[in-house]
Amino acid sequence: MTSVTFGKTISTDTKVSDHGIEKTNHLVWSLVRRFDQPQKYKPFVSGCNVQSGDLEIGSVREVNVRSGLPATTSTEMLELFNEEEHILGMKIVGGDHRLQNYSSVITLHPEIIDGRPGTLVIESFVVDVPDGNTTEETCYFVEALIKCNLKSLADVSERLTVQDHTDSLIQV
Repeated sequence: MTSVTFGKTISTDTKVSDHGIEKTNHLVWSLVRRFDQPQKYKPFVSGCNVQSGDLEIGSVREVNVRSGLPATTSTEMLELFNEEEHILGMKIVGGDHRLQNYSSVITLHPEIIDGRPGTLVIESFVVDVPDGNTTEETCYFVEALIKCNLKSLADVSERLTVQDHTDSLIQV
């Protein structure tokens, strides 16, 4: 994972993380675009309920967080969604956690990986540094979550590819 700081103020940090996935943009986007089902690839999410909106900008979801993290819920709003460009942005607007003013944007880009079509996934975030924590601690925590999510996204994409291939063989 590559990380660079590119715009820091006293209380807010902005980071970018990227991850190459050896699956097509279309397959990876089919998971990322599901604002209503983040649990499909985010291992720390146990469930999600869309409270308002019809999966459009302004839609709000209540996410249930698995045990082991310092939170049980997160209320999130869809801020950016571009089907053609494969861009999804969200902002945390509530919940029982310390990630204040957190927002992230995830983008997908076609890329050749080991000579085959793949996807470069880039996720950037901005978050306030909570009182009692350093910028480094906050970024380490958020980057660890993103890294787990991107690894899981790659794993789930691989399983879907295997499942599709198996289904095709069964139909023959």
